[in-house]
Amino acid sequence: MNRVRLYRVLMGSLGIAFFLFGMALIVSFFLYQRPHSTPLVTTGPVGHYFVAFAGCALVGWSGGLVGAARDPWSSRSVGTMTIVALVLMAVIRMVAWVIGDYYEFAGEALRGEVTLFLLLALALIWTKPTVAESCVDGAARESGVEGERE
Repeated sequence: MNRVRLYRVLMGSLGIAFFLFGMALIVSFFLYQRPHSTPLVTTGPVGHYFVAFAGCALVGWSGGLVGAARDPWSSRSVGTMTIVALVLMAVIRMVAWVIGDYYEFAGEALRGEVTLFLLLALALIWTKPTVAESCVDGAARESGVEGERE
């Protein structure tokens, strides 16, 4: 499997995963609103509001990821910002783990998330199309040359 194809698979998989996770967060908000419901996320009403808001953002982000999977040469910034977001999420989880208050709630899951986020960021860095590949592809598209992009 070549590098760009792996990038496309990774972006598409992340897009689908973000969509599903975002929808789960939105659904958890609505399930919390039922009378006498047991919260799926251990937070109060304000926390569920922010959970739903994060779910909406993930659904929107998933559209960008799927678009970048379809045409990675014209959507390089989506991959770059996804790398930045994954590294920032890893940093936040490392800080939460060091503080210790969150360790009681999440346990070793924070370490696993940090590892997963950083590995995904590295995979995106290694497989992302280069600027030169983007320029060559753009020139080929303008001249009407079609075919498999590698």
